Amino acid sequence: MVSIADIEAAQARISSIVKQTPIYESRLLNHWLGHQVFFKAECLQRTGAFKLRGATNVLAKLHETNELPSRVVANSSGNHAQAVAFACGQFGIPVDIYCADTISPIKAAATEFYGAKIHKFASRDEADLAVAEAGKQEGTLWIPPFNHPDIIAGQGTATLEALQQLEASDVAPDAVFAPCGGGGLLSGAIIATKAKLPNAEVVGAEPLNANDAARSLQSGKIERLEGTPNTLADGAATPSIGELTFEVLQQIDDFYEVEEEQIAYWTQWLHHLLKLHIEPTCAMTMAAVAAWLSDKPANQKVLVILSGGNISQASMQKIWQQDYLTQPPIMNPDA
Repeated sequence: MVSIADIEAAQARISSIVKQTPIYESRLLNHWLGHQVFFKAECLQRTGAFKLRGATNVLAKLHETNELPSRVVANSSGNHAQAVAFACGQFGIPVDIYCADTISPIKAAATEFYGAKIHKFASRDEADLAVAEAGKQEGTLWIPPFNHPDIIAGQGTATLEALQQLEASDVAPDAVFAPCGGGGLLSGAIIATKAKLPNAEVVGAEPLNANDAARSLQSGKIERLEGTPNTLADGAATPSIGELTFEVLQQIDDFYEVEEEQIAYWTQWLHHLLKLHIEPTCAMTMAAVAAWLSDKPANQKVLVILSGGNISQASMQKIWQQDYLTQPPIMNPDA
């Protein structure tokens, strides 16, 4: 089990490569909701997503013991691919990325720019099988997207850093929210929050159309998606959570499944209110925030991890097929 000590060690280890990202608020959103919402802007991270934290932690830890591999392989739909490619560039290691041919073009282009060679397959399952075989080659390290203790510890630094930033402003959130794909970010959020703010709740969100984590938590065993899910939140479209992340996710306080309309709605509104370019995967989490706040007393303080900001033109067109900005998210009866 990953501990808070592992996350704190990761934070120190990756600090020279990974940026400390800022926290944003929207006074208008706070007024409308009657609560304070703090956004950890990992969309402004180098490579545009939190994934750089985990990938860097894996390699930096190996560097400490002079055990860096001669080659790295990884499987990813985009953000993990970019993170691994960038991190390998910092340590001078060649990297090959295995992915489905549905990978976002913008994420694929960035991954190649960072120095990776991309291998595309007809499905995510085929890519996963291919990377598993490649990882068996001598001198090759396979860095998985989420199901690895050093990945979870690295991703946990996003929440730990945000809690430290809020503490410096005398803010202790009542709840921490994060999206769930494979569960690395959310697992790290659970570990960091339970250690630093034991009374705060940790809440997850995933698309209803890709609800393997919700079904897994309900059944008590890991459930897999059948086929490629149709969701705007492509960063949460992983086939299943991992054995390590599932173990941690069972400590979660609440979990929400979000419909596609709500994903588009909150992507539009957060773009407008925060003036940040963010992915539907993390904007989706605001639907969970709104639902969670609906029966809470006023003036709750919540932290939302905005996981990334890499969006293709095709995704943006789908998000803006309907204008949701005519429907403000008003929950405060006095607003």
